[in-house]
Amino acid sequence: MHPDASTTPAQSAIHQPSTFINTLSTIVSPSLLSANFANLQPDIDMINRSEAQWLHMDIMDGVFVPNISFGFPVLEAVGKICQKPLDVHYMIVQPERYISRTAKAGAMLMTVHYEACTHLHRTVQEIHDAGMKAGVALNPATPVSMLEDIIGDVDLVLLMSVNPGFGGQKFIEQAINKTKRLRQLIDENQSNALIEIDGGVQNETAPRLVSAGADVLVSGSYVFRAADPIATIHNLTQL
Repeated sequence: MHPDASTTPAQSAIHQPSTFINTLSTIVSPSLLSANFANLQPDIDMINRSEAQWLHMDIMDGVFVPNISFGFPVLEAVGKICQKPLDVHYMIVQPERYISRTAKAGAMLMTVHYEACTHLHRTVQEIHDAGMKAGVALNPATPVSMLEDIIGDVDLVLLMSVNPGFGGQKFIEQAINKTKRLRQLIDENQSNALIEIDGGVQNETAPRLVSAGADVLVSGSYVFRAADPIATIHNLTQL
């Protein structure tokens, strides 16, 4: 399948492996949750001009986490104007119900929570069958050992370094050692999974996370509230 003129930028990324893995720099995926929802266009334009490789989309349902963010109208609208692959993180119950629609919205990567999926292996298979990369997220209290039997099947593991649901929270220091343990699990199983960190990523924590083995950094308020967001993103990619 080849992208055509009617294909959105995010949909095109599904068929371009180089947009998923870039070994030359740290992948930065700014979190839309911290953008200006009264006027998203300028923030999306900034992301398009920046060195950010992905755009992180946090979708919350008020059930799995105590907050509600946005749904498909925003996801679909952003997919039409964002030139970067969409990194969609579902903090919801029964995320498997939305696999097909997520793919149609142009997502490159769909990440679901281990804690929300009774049949995780099946969900990962269905995400792949829909043409997307498959990620699995772990809450702070969930050990990486729970992924031992599926680590070879996923494209990415997202470690929450804050409790999911709200932006701007304090970084949980244990995430550093957890990243190291996950890197060991990936290496021992010869998995190609990337490690993504979400929560409290800023100038002090980001270098330590990359040293511990992180491949992808999600950053919200640190990027969008910076005096120079494009320079901030550039600095994160150089870690």
